[in-house]
Amino acid sequence: MAYQTTNPYNEKADKPFSECKPEQLEAKLEAAVTCYDSWRATSFSQRKSILTRAAALMRERSEQLAGLITLEMGKRIAESRGEVALSAAIIDYYAEHAERFLAPEKLPTKKGEAILESSPIGVLFGVEPWNYPYYQIVRFAAPNLMAGNVVMVKHASNVPQCALAFEQLMADAGMPAGAYTNLFISKDQVAQVIDDPRIRGVALTGSEAAGAVVAARAGQNLKKTTMELGGSDAFIVLEDADLDLAVKHAVIGRMGNTGQACTASKRFIVVESMAEQFLSRFKAALEQLKPGDPMDEKTTMGPLSSETALTNLLDQVKRARANGASVVVGGERLEHSGFFMQPTILSDVDAGNPVYKEEFFGPVAMFFQVPDEDAAVHLANDSPFGLGGSVFTKDIERGKRVAGRIETGMVFINAALSSSPELPFGGIKNSGYGRELSAAGIQEFVNKKLIRVA
Repeated sequence: MAYQTTNPYNEKADKPFSECKPEQLEAKLEAAVTCYDSWRATSFSQRKSILTRAAALMRERSEQLAGLITLEMGKRIAESRGEVALSAAIIDYYAEHAERFLAPEKLPTKKGEAILESSPIGVLFGVEPWNYPYYQIVRFAAPNLMAGNVVMVKHASNVPQCALAFEQLMADAGMPAGAYTNLFISKDQVAQVIDDPRIRGVALTGSEAAGAVVAARAGQNLKKTTMELGGSDAFIVLEDADLDLAVKHAVIGRMGNTGQACTASKRFIVVESMAEQFLSRFKAALEQLKPGDPMDEKTTMGPLSSETALTNLLDQVKRARANGASVVVGGERLEHSGFFMQPTILSDVDAGNPVYKEEFFGPVAMFFQVPDEDAAVHLANDSPFGLGGSVFTKDIERGKRVAGRIETGMVFINAALSSSPELPFGGIKNSGYGRELSAAGIQEFVNKKLIRVA
């Protein structure tokens, strides 16, 4: 597995980074175990001091950190700055609230006294993706470090400079050696780390395929896991929706991060009375996007993260068309240097088409026209995924009822999905299990210990 930066805009590659040698990996594992013995004994106020400093450093280094995101995976610079700001906010959130979230809880009991305590469980291993190089790390690291665990992270191979920058930031904030460790390791070494008895929990954000492999390996070792996997979020537009608002959020939901988000809006399900207007305006809005250098503030659409990502997406569109889908707009690689694809809308994708239940990880939208609300909900739920979704209607109570019928971990009414430290994040079905962010996110890898006084 080559850890190397390749700029998605100009396709230029930097020097590769070396993978850990066996003796280096062993030293890092031992350092993490040693650190855990002391880190778990620190007070919440001591941990808070270090994490608060880390958040402050993220804000101080915003331009540098954001620039690395844009360099390595092509995110537009304004979005990269937003990711850095959100990551710092998540760190501050857990620094401020962790002690309250993990406070001992007295349980009602008929005799004596019962207390439920929360305590750390040890060294945790995270496997993280490239599409949000800091945000994904922070969702895993911040709550667990505040809980008294220590974390080791294998980042994606195409964002090595982001990985190193974050590790350095944690060290500069005062994090003791071994508390946060970046690992440049191979697939075989990933399996080795999961197998290691010193690792007590495993978290992954990534594809279904990666999740199945990592979860199976951890399961063989009886280790707790959380999985945040893919999504094919439904974007439902009912007949009483504000069309201006719906189209605006359709573009945001599909094209944010050039469509490379598990929670991106991917299946646009519109009732018949609104379908023609919505599709016409959505198409026109996508055609107005300006591809270009993601470091340029005027660019409104960046490249895909890699040539592989582009090739895979083009192949999906080709298979969709071969099986009866129609291309409303786009469908091809852009005549532009870098890994750019035209914003694309597919229609006439029936249930027999192989892409019907696939995730499009890029600027490709599937459009469906349905007769009514019940049909919209049925289509939304006809997916192996269950991460998020959106419902657009002027009747908020109706929106809540529809949201309650959608089989996902998250539903937003009159907005595309977004993330905030205090809101739980996660899905069901093939989108994974477990939750990150909010009070729920810090509870995944702690021991809920009952202390009973007779």
